[in-house]
Amino acid sequence: MKILMINGCVRGEESRTWMLAQAFLEEMKKNAPAPYEYTQLDLAEMDFQPLRGRFFEERQRLLEENNRQHPRFAYAHQFAQADRILVAAPFWDLSVPAIVKLYIENISLEGITFGCDERGIYGMCKAKDMLFFTTRGDFYGDGPMEQGARYLEALCKMFGIPTFRCIYAEGMDTRPDKAKELMEQALFEAREAGLRYWG
Repeated sequence: MKILMINGCVRGEESRTWMLAQAFLEEMKKNAPAPYEYTQLDLAEMDFQPLRGRFFEERQRLLEENNRQHPRFAYAHQFAQADRILVAAPFWDLSVPAIVKLYIENISLEGITFGCDERGIYGMCKAKDMLFFTTRGDFYGDGPMEQGARYLEALCKMFGIPTFRCIYAEGMDTRPDKAKELMEQALFEAREAGLRYWG
């Protein structure tokens, strides 16, 4: 069992989103029924480049040559081979931080994470689910201004990951008087998800 955690929390240990993810991870690790492989990518400490200029041209050339084992595609293979995927990223500018988008841009590769034929795009990823942790300062729920969870859920469909779930806390900045209560509610949900993760 390979579990991949993608940490897009720019504020590090001070991040409310990371606190939410940590609550889940504690229960998940404590209740694991068998050995598993856990890999965590801390995107704030990594240097993913945007697809432009020579970096983009090299990618296109490698894909045209069918050289999908090139080292620059290692993260795409890692993502495609994960059995379960976790993502922690705060709500920024109605979506997720740029470091998360850069990571996704670098792993979205035809022939590795998705394929394309006369019927259209189909997923090639092994993961059975993606669990997304996020926190939002205002109340957005499932409204049209919330694009972070929507974006990742759509990517799951593109990559062939059948199940997507989002655990979130929101409204802590709009209602500071209720901030602790709102966060505690989400932390409880995260712990419960960690407890049931192996079921």
